[in-house]
Amino acid sequence: MARESTFKTTFLSAIFAVVGAMTAEAADLTVGANIGNVPWEFQDAGGKVVGFEVDLVNEVAKRLGKTVEFVNTPFNGLFSAVQSGRINIAISSITITDKRLQSVTFAQPYYDSDQSLTVTAASGIAGLKGMEGKTVGVDTGSTGDMWVESQKESLKLGEVRRFEGLSPAMLDLVAGRVDGYISDIPALLYYVKDKPDLKVVERIPTGEKYSMMFNKGDPLAKEVNDVITTLKGEGFIAKLHETWFGAKAEDTTSSVVVLDMPVAK
Repeated sequence: MARESTFKTTFLSAIFAVVGAMTAEAADLTVGANIGNVPWEFQDAGGKVVGFEVDLVNEVAKRLGKTVEFVNTPFNGLFSAVQSGRINIAISSITITDKRLQSVTFAQPYYDSDQSLTVTAASGIAGLKGMEGKTVGVDTGSTGDMWVESQKESLKLGEVRRFEGLSPAMLDLVAGRVDGYISDIPALLYYVKDKPDLKVVERIPTGEKYSMMFNKGDPLAKEVNDVITTLKGEGFIAKLHETWFGAKAEDTTSSVVVLDMPVAK
């Protein structure tokens, strides 16, 4: 019995030591992101996760004295992941909406955006009017998806096909399986700038603002919000804007102006 007890004690100690080591190595913050969402979060040629929001999250974590782990998560899965606690923060150019504020919390916004229509240069489509009866691609559960559903009848759009991110949508656009793709304009302008076979042909005013998303009422949101206020005051976010988009952030935008945390109406 003594030997068995000693063996059990030694065995359990070893297990606890391994678990303890794994816990010690775990990052303080798990951040869900739809990797491939250029220029917000994507992999560079070396496989490293980079982007505007990646830089911002890393800086926020640094100011909070925390480490970060990025977890590749389809856009539509970010909401359940943050609500269930599988991730602490969700990013991926997520638009703040009143509907979303019913079930999650956002820090103050840091980027103003609209939607846009992208087509192939060879299609001859010059704008939304040219999409009558055509197949349009959107990102599942995105504001572009919601906008298309609300405008489908008035624009007389054809089939709507849903994608889990920009890359697969662009593959189908180039292959002719969809005639146009509606998504966030900054991502599309960044994507097509070195691709003459693709064109952003119309800006769709939606007045969106992007931010980091948290579980409803998570105190971490306020901590992050306070850091974002500091970073705006230092011009850090405006500098990120210039780095990733090659243009100065306008002084009236949420990349510069300190705003309150959004609340549900």
